[in-house]
Amino acid sequence: MQYCILSPLVDFANVISQHLAEIWAFLMLVGRISAIIVVLAGAILWFTEVNSSKGKQLVMSGILLAVVVQYFVMYPPSFALG
Repeated sequence: MQYCILSPLVDFANVISQHLAEIWAFLMLVGRISAIIVVLAGAILWFTEVNSSKGKQLVMSGILLAVVVQYFVMYPPSFALG
């Protein structure tokens, strides 16, 4: 009898975990695109010498963002209930 009561709850938890995994994948895509844009903007500022110091900072922060995103892509959180 208890199994019948818990079955809908387990199904609901599985649906929620699937949605969280989809949101995580989308956030990783946004992070990768953001890292590319930040590095490109920093490189433009750096090499055109409009604001060289700010350009260097943007390039370094974009590289750091790319490394952090890649870490989370390689070691994602476990959304499974198993």
